Amino acid sequence: MNKLQAMEVFVQVVDSGGFTRAAENMQLPKATVSTLIQALEAALAVKLLHRTTRMVSVTSDGAAYYERCLRILSDVREAEESLSRTRLSPSGRLRVDAPTGLAGDILIPALPDFFARYPDITLELGCSDRTVDLIEEGVDCAVRGGALIDSSLIARRVGIIHFVTCAAPAYLARFGRPTHPSDLERHQCINYFSARTGKIFDWDFARDGEQYRIPLPGRIALNDSNAYLAAGLAGLGILQMTNFLLEPMLADGRLELLLPDWTSEPLPVHVVYPQNRHLSAKVRVFVEWVAELFSNHPGMRLPKASARPTTFEVAI
Repeated sequence: MNKLQAMEVFVQVVDSGGFTRAAENMQLPKATVSTLIQALEAALAVKLLHRTTRMVSVTSDGAAYYERCLRILSDVREAEESLSRTRLSPSGRLRVDAPTGLAGDILIPALPDFFARYPDITLELGCSDRTVDLIEEGVDCAVRGGALIDSSLIARRVGIIHFVTCAAPAYLARFGRPTHPSDLERHQCINYFSARTGKIFDWDFARDGEQYRIPLPGRIALNDSNAYLAAGLAGLGILQMTNFLLEPMLADGRLELLLPDWTSEPLPVHVVYPQNRHLSAKVRVFVEWVAELFSNHPGMRLPKASARPTTFEVAI
């Protein structure tokens, strides 16, 4: 039995909550995962996991051994990296998740530069507007916009998203142009709802100390940025969306800017990763690359006072 591999498998089973998900995340046959856990328990002469047909849970001995395994595996990886060129040339599979619009408009077009710098990294980029469970789904890190709600994650703020309000010319020709946020209550607005909670987000506006945060009427609500934009272009209503996604449509006239004197509260953008995982070289270079990419993007750049390019903070 390869003891280190067995420890890695055990940690993955505990993190993901089952043998099947652990096997998928590690790209191993499920039988291999089961055999390694059995061999590990036999070698230690203790039961590490409770198994039922519906779930896997860790025993008290298993919980203590899990904490030791995390420290040992972290020390091994650090030792390997300090004696190799991994820091200079990181390699291996990197699993990342990012919001659909941000991935399509900013991350993916810049990936040739990332691969030119790090040719030995293989990237699996999940693109969706739902909040993935990094540990359960075996994701190394994620780019997220908005308030952080998971205190088990380490977060680095890398950018900021600004919003603008607009509508298609066909909608404005039919329903008119609002001149004040209160006018929106008499319009059809395209709403966006959380894929995690189902809650429809309020719209907010501010100007010279005057503030509005209001729920708005609408016939349709969506939870995907591509679908949301498509609804706006189809003239289904007024939309409020990130400026970097709307700029091409505003430039060519497919959408028209509304309420230009009013601003909406910007959202911070973070890269997050689990705090109980060793920060591998491939994750580290990806985080640094994203921070650099956003710092050079006029629509994503942090104010200088907020930019701390080497600081990681616990998400709150």
